[in-house]
Amino acid sequence: MVNLLETPIEYLKGVGPQRGGLLRSELNINQYGDLLHLFPNRHIDRTRYYKINALVNSNAEVQVLGKITHIKTVPMGKTKSRLVATFIDETGEMELVWFQGHKWIRESLKLNTPYVAFGRINQYGSQFSMAHPELEVLEEHKTNLRSAMQPIYPSTEKLTNKGISNRVLSKIMQQLFIETGANFGETLPNYLLEELKLLPKNDALFNIHFPKSQELLQRAQFRLKFEELFFIQLQLITKNLVRKHKIKGMPFAQVGEIFNTFYTQHLPFPLTNAQKRVIKEIRNDLGSNAQMNRLLQGDVGSGKTIVALMTILLAKDNGYQSCLMAPTEILALQHYNGITELAERLNLNIQLLTGSTKAAQRAILHEQLENGSIDLLIGTHALLEDKVKFKNLGLAVIDEQHKFGVEQRSKLWKKNNLPPHILVMTATPIPRTLAMSLYGDLDLSVIDELPAGRKAIQTVHRTDNNRLRVWKFLKDEIAKGRQIYIVYPLIQESEKMDYKDLMDGYESISRDFPLPHYSISIVHGQMKPAEKEAEMKRFTEGKTNIMVATTVIEVGVNVPNASVMVIESAERFGLSQLHQLRGRVGRGAEQSYCILMTGHKLSAESITRIETMCATNDGFEIAEVDLKLRGPGDILGTQQSGILNLQIADLVKDKDILQLARNYALRLLKNDPAMDLPQHQTLKKVFFELSRKKNIWNYIS
Repeated sequence: MVNLLETPIEYLKGVGPQRGGLLRSELNINQYGDLLHLFPNRHIDRTRYYKINALVNSNAEVQVLGKITHIKTVPMGKTKSRLVATFIDETGEMELVWFQGHKWIRESLKLNTPYVAFGRINQYGSQFSMAHPELEVLEEHKTNLRSAMQPIYPSTEKLTNKGISNRVLSKIMQQLFIETGANFGETLPNYLLEELKLLPKNDALFNIHFPKSQELLQRAQFRLKFEELFFIQLQLITKNLVRKHKIKGMPFAQVGEIFNTFYTQHLPFPLTNAQKRVIKEIRNDLGSNAQMNRLLQGDVGSGKTIVALMTILLAKDNGYQSCLMAPTEILALQHYNGITELAERLNLNIQLLTGSTKAAQRAILHEQLENGSIDLLIGTHALLEDKVKFKNLGLAVIDEQHKFGVEQRSKLWKKNNLPPHILVMTATPIPRTLAMSLYGDLDLSVIDELPAGRKAIQTVHRTDNNRLRVWKFLKDEIAKGRQIYIVYPLIQESEKMDYKDLMDGYESISRDFPLPHYSISIVHGQMKPAEKEAEMKRFTEGKTNIMVATTVIEVGVNVPNASVMVIESAERFGLSQLHQLRGRVGRGAEQSYCILMTGHKLSAESITRIETMCATNDGFEIAEVDLKLRGPGDILGTQQSGILNLQIADLVKDKDILQLARNYALRLLKNDPAMDLPQHQTLKKVFFELSRKKNIWNYIS
């Protein structure tokens, strides 16, 4: 059967070279198996037949039994015309209309023959019409392999224009089932089918394409979604297990003097329970003989940097060097300043390497790295250069890992004989379903608790006509000695417009907050790095009250005294960006505020985003809403949007099935890691077949 499903699609009766070429280019259907897994987007209930006098103008798709009594061509302007057929039943008459393909349609129509017409209903005056209907002679309609629930397949404009309609796709699918004998072989073990009451594979595939009832359709969907997610989770968990058993790590055997000194004497504030839990998980990894590969998720301000530093101190205590890689110079510099300050009494050699590092300084860094005198190197992509060689790299910390490609990250692994332990950090909360699907081969740690004494940021929505009240509130906060951010949107396509928005805003703020009572910093993307740095420094040192900026301050500015974030045109920002910006305040002990300024006219999606921001500070809750609004592709960005090219499952709607599939995959691999038991032989064969193909899992992590 596997061989038959690998037959080129052209050989299926009714396809041929021309249609085969279109199916390849438009839907990536190359073989019988690809067609079998072209799952319908939706199904239409074809159990009901409407009488013409019962039709309503609802733009719905319906089917009507009747006969064609007349056909005529009606001119439309000088060059165009439409073909109109009168369609009647015992209760009345309607029109069937075609705007293209008149000649062959006219030749194929039979007068006074019972037909089933299916299509979308329109009404003009008292006359109902159906444009480009699907027509089927009643006798054929009764004998066709079809279901009450008609599948609607994915398609393209080109396919429709070339005559490959949904009806044609359905007929091709019927032919596939006839030629293969609808015998596709089971892929899951019997005990799974019984425990979960899953439809057998053959029944599931038949009922996804030709469901006999709503209930069978739902059971078919569940079975196929479970199977897809189950094999993905098997692959991810297997990767993790293989790495732990086969890729030897450097055991960090001791918790030494430097770690203990920092923990007992130099911690700036007590660790939260979440931080303690995560450090314990990391210590367990580092003490084993396996290479650590852990994802650390934590909201803005949750204290990931302290956890990273304490992991770096464990490496130092065991005689190893560490590196920390960040996606931007601003973020690398922030890590460098923050960690240097935290570790100032520990006598560590911490250095910074970015694109801006001068050649002479680089030469010194390279030499110190190779002789082992640098304990921690912090930097950007510059760390990946071939010239950067460590004496004994034991730990690599990667911040915001989704901004680095797989090839870039793998370069770090090769800077040592044994691969270094990996700690991946992200302040972008990833919905649990995405984390399980993208990073399921990493061990996951979550810091889900903010440091003690932090107050939740109060977020409010204000429109432009409240501006005077907002400005008064800002003046009151400045009078208390606080500082303010005012952020304008950045849209890449229109930097001039952004700049104008920013400068207009800056001028009006300067009028409302005049010297000498107030002083204002300004930062935007068109400034030179040194100018930006100088302006940020003035604000950080408290020499200015207000920072007017574009989203360049989304990461990289830490001013505990700043207590208010005003986001102008907040409707132009995505949810995760709004959340990241809000995280710039609330870093001190004082109550902080985020004010979302918008115009009056907002789309439904903008309203959802604004309401979500006002309702919660929980980044994971916000990420779940974001996933529902945008889907996985947009959240992951262009680099990774092709990763989750699922055929039937949906990470938003099917998260319960995903969790179930992961639990069963974990259980199976715990009991039979090599899938050697007799009941797992078919499963093992399918698993290796899928792993061999260029499917989703080849691109993960």
